[in-house]
Amino acid sequence: MNINDLFDTVFIVDDINGSGTATTTSNLNMPTSSSPDGYNIHYNDESYEELEHRPVTREMMAGYLLTRRHRTVTIYHAKVAQKSYGNEKRFFCPPPCVYLSGDGWNQDLEQDSLCTMISIGEPLYHNDNNGSPSGNITQSSEMQHLPFENGKRFGAAKTLFISDSDKRKHINLNVKMMYTNDFRDNPYIGMFESRKIKVISKPSKKKQSVKNAESVCIQSGTKVALFNRLRSQNVSTRFLHVDEKNQFHASAHEWGSFYIHLLDNEEPCMESNNFSVKEGFVQYGSTVKLVCSVTNQSLPYLVIRKVDKNRVLLDSDEPVSQLHKCAFEFKNGPSSSSSSNLVYLCLATERIVGIAGKPCPNERFRVDINDSACWTIISTDKAEYTWFEARGPVSHPITPVPVARHIVVDGGGAAATVELTGENFSPGLSVWFGETESPCTDYRSTQTIVAEVPQFSLVMPNMPWIQRPMSTPISLVRRDGIIYLTSLVFTYTPEPASARKNTPSPGAILPPTSDNNFCE
Repeated sequence: MNINDLFDTVFIVDDINGSGTATTTSNLNMPTSSSPDGYNIHYNDESYEELEHRPVTREMMAGYLLTRRHRTVTIYHAKVAQKSYGNEKRFFCPPPCVYLSGDGWNQDLEQDSLCTMISIGEPLYHNDNNGSPSGNITQSSEMQHLPFENGKRFGAAKTLFISDSDKRKHINLNVKMMYTNDFRDNPYIGMFESRKIKVISKPSKKKQSVKNAESVCIQSGTKVALFNRLRSQNVSTRFLHVDEKNQFHASAHEWGSFYIHLLDNEEPCMESNNFSVKEGFVQYGSTVKLVCSVTNQSLPYLVIRKVDKNRVLLDSDEPVSQLHKCAFEFKNGPSSSSSSNLVYLCLATERIVGIAGKPCPNERFRVDINDSACWTIISTDKAEYTWFEARGPVSHPITPVPVARHIVVDGGGAAATVELTGENFSPGLSVWFGETESPCTDYRSTQTIVAEVPQFSLVMPNMPWIQRPMSTPISLVRRDGIIYLTSLVFTYTPEPASARKNTPSPGAILPPTSDNNFCE
């Protein structure tokens, strides 16, 4: 039976993590160069004082926010990587992938060729409280050409591995991008880095200590990938994925990132778009909900089970760890009241189906399943970078891309300021509230920027006072005209009538939100 028809319980979830709704991005195919080695451009940290001063006007910002024709580079990868020993090459699985999205790539994809390379290396930019990001592209491996297959919207690095001679406990992936046409003043786009990846020797079979649990065990509300490998052969690896038609399938090329939500085991059996989630580590025997982080498609309620040599252990309740073998039992499967009728998530070539397990005759809490119902689970992460060249192509690299992750409001009315925290901040940035530049941006460190909140009359000139809550996106602008849209939103709120009579202030302020405006 096909999972997309199973019990009519494949849902679209409106709120996947309690803080916002994920939306699909528009991904575009990226041509590649046939000879990437012809480009040997080394990254040198550019002094921001050397950037050409090309100020962004209000009209430029308004036009950009209306069309949002920006470019986005997204690096998807696992949170852990297993070492290779001796002569073996244990390739990263799932393979790190680079996606291009955003309408800003359209013209370039028609006129230019892009070359993309990837390697294992150190963090590119050192973020600290005392200075600017510093370039460092010391590689522990040679850069590999990252091919974008014909008709595909992404490139996958299928041959990356880390040897046992590498003693680091954490690594980063470095992605280098450039144009291969020579009509640009600077064909080098920049070097983008992944999030931190933990290096492990092998999947853990021990119960984890509190110290290691957070980095090794799977937590509720985090993202995971699931893959199936028949007879331990790389060529037979299939990944759980949701396709363009919102159908679950087993893909040999693309992998999906899924939120795994821990549910109360007493959750009502009736499937629903609304369900209550629990915090904490996921344990075997728990009821879980898997929700695609891109499409919001979800599977029916599942019970996660430990697997040992194709045998389900129904009585195991230990925490689920990275790269564990597991099975997913349909909680509300047909006639699932006994072990003789348990149905498990399974693949059949490229289809995702449900298949019944076979109870062991002499062992009450053991059920045999075949290879196709045995999944490997691993936590995933992503790094995303978005920019728009408001005044046309720039002569310096796009990177390092500043990323604002959190916003804190201080004060209110005419004296309000916001503190942005993140990474890769520099003295050459200014903070914008919608179409309006902050009167004062104070660079504190590579991780902190403080900006004065503009008067509401400047943000909305046609409104004498705030009549209803008004939200404005937060952007960072580099002095040479690059706009970096953040995921943060600032909200002006109405003041009481008495306050409006006494003070022509911009209004009270709601706590800001961080709903993403362009991704995931």
